[in-house]
Amino acid sequence: MLKRQNHRMTRQRKVILEELKKVKTHPRADEIYEMVRKQLPRISLGTVYRNLEVLCELKEIQKLELVGTLKRFDGTPENHYHIRCIKCDRLDDAPFEIETNLEKKLRPYTDYSIIGHRLEFIGLCPDCAKRSQ
Repeated sequence: MLKRQNHRMTRQRKVILEELKKVKTHPRADEIYEMVRKQLPRISLGTVYRNLEVLCELKEIQKLELVGTLKRFDGTPENHYHIRCIKCDRLDDAPFEIETNLEKKLRPYTDYSIIGHRLEFIGLCPDCAKRSQ
């Protein structure tokens, strides 16, 4: 996809994408930077940020700008729901398909041109739930 949109798949971009696709934790940019530095010790945090933005624009990854948290990144570009722990900010994929009829249901009630939706469930992760008992 990168080459089709006149972007080269640089070694840095490739490593960032590969590292992000290896994890299911939806890391922040600084966490991705630490992961990538193991293979590219001279890479800068700014380079990681720039390449994450390019990968988002190209729809290779998703940028998650959730309430109450820093930007997180998801190696799965397809739309899907998330579950976030309100204590530790752990973020997981919700284990079911998106509801495509929600946009149609909302249209009669708004003047907005609905183009999609994002849904975040909140609660306590298993670890935090155990600690709070």
